[in-house]
Amino acid sequence: MAATAPTRRDEALASIRGAGRARVLIIGGGINGIATFRDLALQGIDVVLVERGDFASGASSASSHMVHGGIRYLENGEFRLVHESVQERNDLLKTAPHFVKPLKTTIPIYSTFAGLVSAPLKFLGLGSGTPSERGAALIKAGLVMYDLFARSGRSTPRHAFHGRARSLAELPAMNPDLKYTATYFDASMHDPERLALDVLNDGVAAGGRAVNHVEAIGREGNEVVLRDNATGEEFRIAAEAVVNASGPWTDLTNSALGDATAYMGGTKGSHIVLDNPELVEATGGREIFFEHSDGRIVLIYPLKGKAMVGTTDIPADPREPAVCTEDEVDYFFDLIRNVFPSIAVSREQIVYRFAGIRPLPASDADRPGQVSRDYRIVEGELDGLPVISLVGGKWTTFRALGETLSDRVLYLLKAPRVAGTRGRAIGGGRDYPETPAEASAWQRTHLGDDSARTRLLFERYGTRAADVAAFLAEGDDEELLGGELSRREVAWMVREEQAVRLSDVILRRTSIAFTGRADADALGVVADAMAPERGWTPAERDAEVDATAALLRDAHGVEPERELA
Repeated sequence: MAATAPTRRDEALASIRGAGRARVLIIGGGINGIATFRDLALQGIDVVLVERGDFASGASSASSHMVHGGIRYLENGEFRLVHESVQERNDLLKTAPHFVKPLKTTIPIYSTFAGLVSAPLKFLGLGSGTPSERGAALIKAGLVMYDLFARSGRSTPRHAFHGRARSLAELPAMNPDLKYTATYFDASMHDPERLALDVLNDGVAAGGRAVNHVEAIGREGNEVVLRDNATGEEFRIAAEAVVNASGPWTDLTNSALGDATAYMGGTKGSHIVLDNPELVEATGGREIFFEHSDGRIVLIYPLKGKAMVGTTDIPADPREPAVCTEDEVDYFFDLIRNVFPSIAVSREQIVYRFAGIRPLPASDADRPGQVSRDYRIVEGELDGLPVISLVGGKWTTFRALGETLSDRVLYLLKAPRVAGTRGRAIGGGRDYPETPAEASAWQRTHLGDDSARTRLLFERYGTRAADVAAFLAEGDDEELLGGELSRREVAWMVREEQAVRLSDVILRRTSIAFTGRADADALGVVADAMAPERGWTPAERDAEVDATAALLRDAHGVEPERELA
């Protein structure tokens, strides 16, 4: 199945197969594998990354869309992780301003002194593991400490506490039983998959080679056997070192390479997206971050005109698909009633569900929430081939993690570090305008006008929108789905962003699925635009529509009706 125009994926595959070797092979195209790829490429290392599905389609696609310092990790004593997280959050607000924005966050609090005894015992490892309520005094202490961690390079305001009267004046739909609210700032990440693409493209621009839909299925000596899942063809690549960054599937990848490991013990986190304007309005444009009755920290978060609600923390098997269950939906509805008792929610309002497995280490902790969210690096060797496995990792710290993992690889290769990534702008965050007025002027200068369509391009690509607009202007174009896309933009996604499957565009290159617009008509329209770019026959085009509809139904609770003939 050949595309009608050359694509970056075609070129990368041809280069990888032609050379048959690289100094470093990274297996796993989630954000942490991608960050390591970018860092190594910037050091001039010949690095190849392969991902069995689409880039950022596994655990990285199931995040809570936040870049946060992890205030709740303080009670587990994970001070190193909290410090690193707030520093990385501050850095991303500056280096990726097109995707990472300050996020006002409010915690509703229902008691004053609860948790003052149990929290220190838990911190010392003497607690029973039974959930206990966190009161205002405990939350205040945590936020003071959190602000201290964030003071270096601070780019967000300090926290504030309010009593019941002021809290309800600001957020009148909140549960009137509350006693206080605490408000602080973290950061939102409105399109995580697109941020991952920008990090990846920076690595490609520096000389790295990356391909999606290519799976590591075995090993022969220092050669890893790869399969192109788009064509079924197999080939081999030799490497001086292999980095296993396949997240929750790390042990399964090691098994395919011939090593039996038991590093991982991930948990499932699910979310729902609701079309409920009343709930969106009730949040006041901020994230509501709070403790549910079972002690689990959960959230209600306005995003793209919808209300996202999450998340759970349930032991999971990476060999099984992660899906949001009806019991989890009931849990989410219960937590919404706990905070906004007057707002009615129903299953009919759910436009999208998603779930993923956190890449956590194996643990004997009493509760999933007690498992460390920090990461570690494990070195191994298979018939003389160094294999480095990443255990853990989270979105917020991807740059620091990539740097740490890259340093370990550079040490093995006896290669120097020649470039840093702290403070280095990412993709469309370069030369990003600082104010709305400057953004409007930038769009008029580089995109031709400040219309709804160009604003969408600017939101989707940042300053890289100038390259996209130049491509769109090179040929006849047609807007699709009310301006959500155009035919040539779909061509851009195929040629420049390695969109291989219809689901790559519907779920990750755009927000069509997330915002509940992935109906049968939308799938058909996008498939028609992709077909000539991917060289699909009519039967292959129909198979893509059916496969994407099945994925939306089975994994995301969306029921696109069959296309009209």
